[in-house]
Amino acid sequence: MNVTLIFWLVIAINVLEYIYTTVMDLLSAKAAKQPVPELLNGIYDDSEYRRQQDYFAANKRFGRISTLFSVSLTLVLFSCGVFGWLADVVVGWTSSEVLQTFIFTLILDVVMTLVEIPFDLYETFVIEENFGFNKTTPKTFVADIFKGILLEAVLSSGLMSFLTAVYNWMPEYFWLTAFGVMTVFTLFVSYFYSKLIVPIFNKQTPLPEGELRDAITAFAKDVDFRMKDIYVMDGSRRTTHANAYFTGFGKNKRIVLYDTLIEQLSTDETLAVLAHEMGHAKKKHSLKSMPLSLASTFILTYVLGLVLGSDAIAQAAGASGHFFAINLMVLGMLWTPISIVMGIWENMSSRKHEWEADEFARQHGLGESLSSALKKLSKKNLSNLTPHPAVVFMSYSHPTLLQRVEHMAE
Repeated sequence: MNVTLIFWLVIAINVLEYIYTTVMDLLSAKAAKQPVPELLNGIYDDSEYRRQQDYFAANKRFGRISTLFSVSLTLVLFSCGVFGWLADVVVGWTSSEVLQTFIFTLILDVVMTLVEIPFDLYETFVIEENFGFNKTTPKTFVADIFKGILLEAVLSSGLMSFLTAVYNWMPEYFWLTAFGVMTVFTLFVSYFYSKLIVPIFNKQTPLPEGELRDAITAFAKDVDFRMKDIYVMDGSRRTTHANAYFTGFGKNKRIVLYDTLIEQLSTDETLAVLAHEMGHAKKKHSLKSMPLSLASTFILTYVLGLVLGSDAIAQAAGASGHFFAINLMVLGMLWTPISIVMGIWENMSSRKHEWEADEFARQHGLGESLSSALKKLSKKNLSNLTPHPAVVFMSYSHPTLLQRVEHMAE
């Protein structure tokens, strides 16, 4: 492969990605000024709607600035050979390729975390604070930074180092072995996310006995949904935004509710949100999504196996010769257009599954409550009610609020 060609391809793809992101943002900004659909009238009064518009505009401005900075920094570091220089320095520290990958990846993770701190500070303590969402204290903010770095060291750097060992052990069959490793890793994180990762940042306590727990338990029994327990997470430690999710497989499925969700919704509305999530499980959406996800991983690991030993790819980033983490990073940049295209398919599949989960709740008499819950959450989160159709098609994993409310009203 030609070093110069690879170099300019990386530059071009980063620039084109930035242009694409900017165009999507401009379309979103234009659509946000459209009149609110009649079916959604009443979610905001005039003052609330002005506040929502201000919040949306503030986030978009901030997003454009932070994206421009991120792309510019990446291009400068890449074009000036900083990534390659760091790789050569690390090679001088140890002859172990596994350690080289671990050290290189960890240094980049730490540096990028430090670089992002001013942006995270502004987003948390200016934008989110000004609009009444922030509950994060400076102490929690700093603690999250250190916890995040440690988690990156264990998961990101650890996984990369393990893949390096696999590559050195059997380079000819790396693509197949790496595919297996990535699949097992993804399943492991999905299964143990709530048990191992969430407790690092948040407390989870069993939902107390009472009306809500009784309603959830009765509904789960009625629809033959087996679950291990229901937990409440202290999401209010950091934000007033609300959420709920399921984790685990088989009999070990765990329901997790943000405390903010319970505070903002009635019992019937909370139950409707959980019925939607149960619909995902009953319709086996995780299993149905797996072939597309596995295909994406398989293609990526196959291409990785072809290029990880390439000197040209590493040299395009300024390194002396092939370096596992550098080659993987450059391939990630080159992979961006394919990721966008595959993301469209994944989002189309996700939106279909969201429709089916909504329908599950509606068929069990909770359509009106789900519609009410979605409206309340949209109002509380100052959500945009008029997204641009092109943005929805390209990047939305859920149908729009209008589409979902229309569906509930059928």
